[in-house]
Amino acid sequence: MKPLHLETYYTIKAPREAVCKIIADFENVPKYFPRVAKSARVVSRDGNKFVVEARTKAFFGSKTFSVRMEGELRPPEGFVSTNTSSLGIEHEVFTMEEIPEGTRIHYVNDVEIKSWFLRLLGGFLIKRIALKYWEHAVFDKMKEMLEK
Repeated sequence: MKPLHLETYYTIKAPREAVCKIIADFENVPKYFPRVAKSARVVSRDGNKFVVEARTKAFFGSKTFSVRMEGELRPPEGFVSTNTSSLGIEHEVFTMEEIPEGTRIHYVNDVEIKSWFLRLLGGFLIKRIALKYWEHAVFDKMKEMLEK
C-alpha cells in the first residue's frame, strides 16, 4: 500500500535555534503541545539519535494511543524519525531554514496506515484535516511561545 504523503511549509518569526530548542525537547512536548501529546518519555539518547515513547492524541478526537518514535536530531536543521503505533508507521521529516522573516519549516510525513478500513477513512481525513490540525495544535502554539 502506498503511504499517504503529507507536506507543508510554515513560517515562524523566531530564530531557528529557538524553534529547534522547542522541537527537540521531547520531555516537554505534552506541556508545549497538549492537543497532540498526553505524555512523552525519552527511552534513550545516544548523541543525536533518540527513542521516545509517548501517548499521543488522534487528531480526530480525544482517543490516545502509544507511539514509539525513533530518530535523529540534525541541529540546527531539524530531525527525522520513524514513528510506530497500532495505527501504522510514519516517516517524519522536520527541517528548518533561516529566512529574513525568521524560520521556515518544511514538514513531510509519509503515513502507512495498517488497517484497510482506516486507510479508506483515514486517507480522506488525514489528507483533508491532519495538516490543518497540526498547524493549530503545533505551529500556532510555537508561534505563541516564540513570537513575543
